[in-house]
Amino acid sequence: MKYNENSEMMKSKMKTADLALCAFFAALSAILSQIIIPIGPVPVSFTHISIFAAAGLLGAKLGTVSQIVYVLLGAAGVPVFAGFTGGIGAVAGPRGGFIIGYVLCALAVGLIVDRFGKSFKILIPAMYVGWVFTYVPGVSWFMRVTGAELAAALPLCVFPFLPGDLLKTVLCAILVKRLSPALKALN
Repeated sequence: MKYNENSEMMKSKMKTADLALCAFFAALSAILSQIIIPIGPVPVSFTHISIFAAAGLLGAKLGTVSQIVYVLLGAAGVPVFAGFTGGIGAVAGPRGGFIIGYVLCALAVGLIVDRFGKSFKILIPAMYVGWVFTYVPGVSWFMRVTGAELAAALPLCVFPFLPGDLLKTVLCAILVKRLSPALKALN
């Protein structure tokens, strides 16, 4: 009987640890989204560092949950989005597609990492797939809300971000590789 109780207690602790990690990465997304460089209608932010770290370290399920929590907090009005914004208006506004894209990015990166591992050969392409899953809904929604054509949206929403995306991708791949053993030791 004690074995079953202990086993159930371990499962409960694991679930609690998973929830704590999801909350941590949702909070980290909220913090990093405030580090912005305002260059136009869509600012440069550091949110993807936490998204890639969550997906790479926690996998598809928990990494995605962490970003769903972040988006739901913001949609509920908590000022967690770039520039301390929040509410349905922020999600429905020109940047809303990028916010939704964060969830899709975490899911895509997490699925790839879960399936193929965490080598640099996997992490770097997985993160670039994540960028696509952020940019496609982001640019599409921006065009819908603003009425901009693709030729006008790309210089505003994509091209200025590409050099920084490269740096963030490499940084995040290094972070995931370095932090994975520590996170594994916690389990």
